[in-house]
Amino acid sequence: MNRLEPGLARINIKNLRLRTFIGINDEELRKQQDLILNIRIHYRVDGALQHDDIDHALNYRTITKAVIRHVEEGRFLLLESLVNEVLQLVMREPKACYVEVEADKPHALRFSDSVSITLSAAR
Repeated sequence: MNRLEPGLARINIKNLRLRTFIGINDEELRKQQDLILNIRIHYRVDGALQHDDIDHALNYRTITKAVIRHVEEGRFLLLESLVNEVLQLVMREPKACYVEVEADKPHALRFSDSVSITLSAAR
């Protein structure tokens, strides 16, 4: 869903750097790790363009604060679970038409910058 339909805006929250408990081995269960999130949200922008008012726009600050709280206070075994929970959290925003969440776990594999997974949902 890279091309936008008329009347849709795309908000990109880029490289949100967080720390959380993520993984299955003993060290991962004891020590928080770095995580990088990228979130793409499409929403109907007509109201925001007409009124120039936050009540008619998608409030990405509120969404980002909720994501930070959820991830940093959580414990996750699988990257898939973490991404799915963030996706569901963002999809609670009624203005969101399409959401894509990508999470990178830096240094998860030797010789690799990171391992990532991406999930998306639409309505």
